[in-house]
Amino acid sequence: MTRSVRYSRQEIFTPIGREGQSRLQSARVAIVGCGALGSQLAETMVRAGVGLVRLIDRDIVEESNLQRQTLFTEADARTLRPKALAAKGRLETVNSEVSIEARVFDLTWDNASALLDGIDLFLDGTDNFDTRYVLNDLSIETSIPWIYGACVGSYGLVLPVLRGARKTPCLRCVLGDAPPPGSSPTCDTAGVIAPIVQ
Repeated sequence: MTRSVRYSRQEIFTPIGREGQSRLQSARVAIVGCGALGSQLAETMVRAGVGLVRLIDRDIVEESNLQRQTLFTEADARTLRPKALAAKGRLETVNSEVSIEARVFDLTWDNASALLDGIDLFLDGTDNFDTRYVLNDLSIETSIPWIYGACVGSYGLVLPVLRGARKTPCLRCVLGDAPPPGSSPTCDTAGVIAPIVQ
């Protein structure tokens, strides 16, 4: 049987190679939040051939999302389609080799363990600190790594939280308690431009 060329450019990149590609294809990643950052994260994971991508988002597609949330269409906004379902539909046309699951839920401490069961990596596409602290605390409890990400205006932030053997500080280590609601700029209050998301 002829080996697929889909991932050939990743495989000839020495830090990944065939072994790394095999690891990607057996990996299970959860993306919490399917907005601007979540759209980019999801598309990157699916195009890279990650074995399973689980999309978790409670929100619906709105017209104001279309400027930066690249997985969605005007039809999704007109029908107020849930973001997780719209993203799943689009991503299935990108790479049929990847298993994509959609969960239309608000991730909370009460349901986080169930929604993230069997996952190897949490990726943050959220827009609020309450959910981020749930991810942070679950990561600490389980030693499952997560990547904090945020973008607003024209800047972005990223913090890998690798808790196995306490390799990095966690979000609480860096920020302490969650900032009070309304004390930090958001896309709704400060805007956001599409290039920073990418």
